[in-house]
Amino acid sequence: MIDQFGRETALLLIDVQKGVHEFEHWGGPSGRMNNPACQDRLKALLQAFRTAGRRVAFTRHNSQEPDSPLKLALPTGEQLPGLEIAAGDIVVEKDVNSAFIGTNLEIKLRRAGIHRLVVAGYFTNFCVETSVRMAGNMGFDVYLAHDACATCNRIDLKGVDHDPDLVHDLSVAAMHGEFCTALRTEALIGLLAAPAAGLHRAQGNEPGSPKPEKRIA
Repeated sequence: MIDQFGRETALLLIDVQKGVHEFEHWGGPSGRMNNPACQDRLKALLQAFRTAGRRVAFTRHNSQEPDSPLKLALPTGEQLPGLEIAAGDIVVEKDVNSAFIGTNLEIKLRRAGIHRLVVAGYFTNFCVETSVRMAGNMGFDVYLAHDACATCNRIDLKGVDHDPDLVHDLSVAAMHGEFCTALRTEALIGLLAAPAAGLHRAQGNEPGSPKPEKRIA
């Protein structure tokens, strides 16, 4: 069973900025992204957490790379429509993959009494995965909204263009059961209202950690 998400739980949205849709920058001439429903699911999570009175945290990426579209001074650094920051939200700016490196995010979360995180955003295999791995190692009880994350294709050292669905799925597989429990958006929204007897926590790296289910819920 997974306990209901109470006031100890926050939603952490990673880099929900317009520049993530500059597909050619991220994936080359054949740049493309998986999960076209990602933004709608992010908005559903945000609305549900706000309605339930739970805390919301954002990272905003401000890259040091000269050609990156994720710069706060550029229009592409702005928030995606429907994912705007509100008064009272926890907000940190970062220039590396992790939400916790060079920021005071951990301090802000701990002071707010937050020890459970629901994480979603962009890109699954970059900033989401790095932040989830660190949060799990730092002792947070982490839940990944895997269907509210997305990424772009990746070209490997041999020149093979790997489809974004594959890149996404392998990233989720690496996180689930070791650093977090990966669940669908619908299930996570349901946990704001009631505990879920049919769901099981799978985060590893701690005493007595259960082995993850082979199939992600």
